[in-house]
Amino acid sequence: MVKAIAFLLGLALGLAVSFYQSRRRDRQLQQVLDGWPQGSTDGRTVSLLPRLRRDLARSHHHHHVLEKAIATWHQAVDGAPVGYLQVDEDNQLHWCNQQARHLLQIERWQPGQVRLLLEVVRSYELDRLIEKTRHTQQLQTCEWQFRNTDTNVQHWQSAARASGSDRTLALRATASALPAGAVGVFLENQQPLVELRRSRERAFADLTHELRTPLTSIRLVAETLQGRLRPPEKTWVEQLLLEANRLIHLVEDWLEVTQLDRQLDRQLQLETVVLQDLVCSAWETLAPLACQKSLQLVYEESQPLTLQADRARLLQVFLNLFDNAIKFSPYAETVRVHAQLADSTSEASNEQLIVDTIDAGTGFSESDLKHACERRYRGTNAPIPTAISASDSLASARPGSGLGLAIAQQIVRAHGGTIRVQNHPETGGGWLRLELPQVTLLPRLP
Repeated sequence: MVKAIAFLLGLALGLAVSFYQSRRRDRQLQQVLDGWPQGSTDGRTVSLLPRLRRDLARSHHHHHVLEKAIATWHQAVDGAPVGYLQVDEDNQLHWCNQQARHLLQIERWQPGQVRLLLEVVRSYELDRLIEKTRHTQQLQTCEWQFRNTDTNVQHWQSAARASGSDRTLALRATASALPAGAVGVFLENQQPLVELRRSRERAFADLTHELRTPLTSIRLVAETLQGRLRPPEKTWVEQLLLEANRLIHLVEDWLEVTQLDRQLDRQLQLETVVLQDLVCSAWETLAPLACQKSLQLVYEESQPLTLQADRARLLQVFLNLFDNAIKFSPYAETVRVHAQLADSTSEASNEQLIVDTIDAGTGFSESDLKHACERRYRGTNAPIPTAISASDSLASARPGSGLGLAIAQQIVRAHGGTIRVQNHPETGGGWLRLELPQVTLLPRLP
């Protein structure tokens, strides 16, 4: 009797446990189905396991369709003429197409591998672009000369051989932020455009060089005839001389721009330069032009400034700045030059030098402010040259070529600085700010 009761109690307990586990499993399956995408069931009353099997089959089918679409897109992007690569939040290279592998010479990576980008591409500019894009979450663009460090490259070198170096390639990258900290980068080969520009500039430089000799001969003939003729023939010769001078200066400026394009930063002859002496020397060179308009120079500096720079090139910068100021200044006005350190209270040897050149002219128009330093750009307020007389110097009749500020900007950039063009709030005239970062300042003896 006792054994029968124990058997019945054990059976009842087993059934209770089995029923509890069955209900628990049903509740778990129902929770899974409740979280399933809508539309995965048709509303008919079916058991939970068949419903789950059917929805899992639909999920697998949907997953297969997505994988097929991704593979199709990968195939299309892989054959695109523009390079593309993608990195995750840890800067690990997840995928890149054939053009990206060709441009960046990625040979130690295979599709499906996950490796740090710096292990396969040694480019500080690319790495900095990715970090900036991830930080700002905005579209970023960068252009740089990519230098390949692999000496066993042959097919890649053919793309850069025309540039004069077998191991550099001009690239343009556009990076876009992706979810979960990932970044996608599109790469464009800019080397053909660079070579086209260089070829065009070489051809133009050759043409301007050939024009210089005949133009000089024309000017000499016009100068000889100028003092021997009377009106109206003399007026025609004066106009001829004006145009000859304009073309000669244009040719000289273009030759100067061409020379500056040839890696000027490597051609700088650095020496100790006293800034005040340099500014005054440039003004004295243009003194005949300034005297014709009764202009005066006022130079101010926060402290005696002596720097390491290319004196001849920096003198050329101030000649162009003063030439521009003299042309636009009215009579009996003042051209002001103010030099200071960005942080005048610091005694450090490496500071940013700021030189402001301010005139009292009409200033730059809104459209001119954006293009003043571009080549061959002449402002809307540019003075119109008139015919010169026998008493006028050739320098005083020099018309603008639209290259002065462009030349100045290239020289300043070679020194690691910039030129900012704006209008001064007090005088209303042009305000050209020259900034030279990390200039080495040396003490000057009193």
